[in-house]
Amino acid sequence: MSNWRNSLVTALLGIALFPSAAQALPEESRTPGGVALVPLVGINSTAAPQVSYGEQRVMVVPDSRSANSPDDSSNSSKWLAVVGIPLSAEADEPQRLSLDGASFEFRISPKEYEAQYLTVPNKRHVDPNPDDLARWERESAEMKAAFIRWSEPGQVVDKMELPASGRFSSPFGLRRFFNEQPRNPHSGLDIAAPTGSPITAPAAGEVVAVGNYFFNGNTVILDHGHGLTTLYCHMSAIDVSLGDHLQAGDLIGKVGATGRVTGPHLHWSVSLNNTRVDPLLFIDNE
Repeated sequence: MSNWRNSLVTALLGIALFPSAAQALPEESRTPGGVALVPLVGINSTAAPQVSYGEQRVMVVPDSRSANSPDDSSNSSKWLAVVGIPLSAEADEPQRLSLDGASFEFRISPKEYEAQYLTVPNKRHVDPNPDDLARWERESAEMKAAFIRWSEPGQVVDKMELPASGRFSSPFGLRRFFNEQPRNPHSGLDIAAPTGSPITAPAAGEVVAVGNYFFNGNTVILDHGHGLTTLYCHMSAIDVSLGDHLQAGDLIGKVGATGRVTGPHLHWSVSLNNTRVDPLLFIDNE
């Protein structure tokens, strides 16, 4: 474990030793499916405070943006909550963070996502039978356990690189219709690429779920720590095992067309405090 942590210090993908005043941050977008950066004004603890959004603990990092503010400024903060906002969040309702009985409120703006209509050849992937549904319930529980997992590896991942090369065939947040039937919004980014194309880790993390799932096909979930996880679906091959510790750029598997698909692609999802958010907010474009 110590060797793995030491190697992370030299990573180049926006991974900063925690805590760090020079830490980069994901792009802020206070909209459904976005990320809010909320200053915890008045919280001066030496250790990162435990903050919750709903029932989920959220990532907290040093607020480097306040480094130049006077110590007695009422608007300065030592800590910053990095909060994933659900696609279901209502813009007319204030969002609240909880901390030891206190609360921090922030507002979000509405965002309208486009609709996408897809034809799925396998009818069971649109109208699953009872056995399919029972299987999916088991698989969903397994994935949820990975999404709600909280670990503190000593590093905070806040920027990533794309895990595959290709065209963005379906952006995050699309309102989806399969065979003209409405389904949940698209919770990730689809990257179209030929079958067998490599999929690599966008940042350091631990493999916390591996499986062949009814809708998602061959799937891997990585835990990057502090409530940040990433999901990789529809793979033709998986090249990692449960418990593996990966560095940025390590091979995860290969692009495929397993599960509910219309062609070969990678479905890549980023989850923050068990909330799927736009992966492009984490991409390091510098």
